[in-house]
Amino acid sequence: MGTNKHAQIRYHALDRCFNNFGRKFFIGDLIEACNEAIYDFTGKHEGVKKRQVYDDIKFMESIHGWSIELDRIKDGKNVYHRYSDKNFTINKSPLNQVEISQIKEVLLTLSRFRGLPQFEWIEEITSRLQNLSKGGFQDVDNVIDFEQNQFLKGLNFISPLFNAIYNKRVLKIVYAPFKVKKEITYIFHPYYLKQFNLRWFVFGFTGSATQITNLALDRILSVVETPENYIDNKDINFNEYFDDIIGVSIPMNAKVEKIVLSVSVDLLPYLETKPIHGSQKNAKVTPEGMTIELNLIINYELVAKLFSFGDGIKVLEPQHLAKTMAEKALAILNKYK
Repeated sequence: MGTNKHAQIRYHALDRCFNNFGRKFFIGDLIEACNEAIYDFTGKHEGVKKRQVYDDIKFMESIHGWSIELDRIKDGKNVYHRYSDKNFTINKSPLNQVEISQIKEVLLTLSRFRGLPQFEWIEEITSRLQNLSKGGFQDVDNVIDFEQNQFLKGLNFISPLFNAIYNKRVLKIVYAPFKVKKEITYIFHPYYLKQFNLRWFVFGFTGSATQITNLALDRILSVVETPENYIDNKDINFNEYFDDIIGVSIPMNAKVEKIVLSVSVDLLPYLETKPIHGSQKNAKVTPEGMTIELNLIINYELVAKLFSFGDGIKVLEPQHLAKTMAEKALAILNKYK
């Protein structure tokens, strides 16, 4: 009841009504106020009912809400509602239990970053919430964990990169790529941060490349803000950018290809519960097990992923990918001779 859709919008709409001593708010007025508030926020007519408003009032009066004190004053055959104390508002009240539970859930997720230099504020926020909440805000127990590498180089760059993206600032980044001894300096317009395989990457525009560039944070040597004009990202929707790949790299002029794999009987149950990619679908049953199809851009990360399955997978199509796998397998074999 206290956490359903648009509940917070209704609670604050009711709060404004109860706090307005210059007007009498009957139940019909309260319903109208809630509907108007939801429309202002969503642009949609929600159609809040009388029963919902009564339930909201009951919740606001409870210890799980704000323990509001409400006068119900008769006016003829009708009743209007207002706070007993005209100075009261839920905006001045301590956090209620529902809000505390919701914030705890967020902190449980954010706590994965504890220990990293740019996230000391998590402890500070927890301490401040302890003082704000009326029932006490105990430190969040560690009941959830995410895999991460706290010793990875470059984690100290997450905050300045995030701030540059948020505030649309251009950066001068000194970078040391793999297999290249010489450092590279980029004038970089950052757009997006992404974690993959326990490493962090920043995506942006360098001005010299014809497509988006991604830089691994563990290869960044320095980040300095510059006064140059920021070039907005108008071409790439990062909610869709990674749909056709495994990992973070997209080769130049690459296209989505149909990939057919032969999967062993032992490996098949694993891939059914943890697909390689969202495009995965079973094709046909074979004596060896099953063939599956994927629709992906072929990149380094996909090849590495396929190799991680060992002899449980064989590439049937396309032939150039099968050839790449065979050549790499032979190179590995030759190292053990």
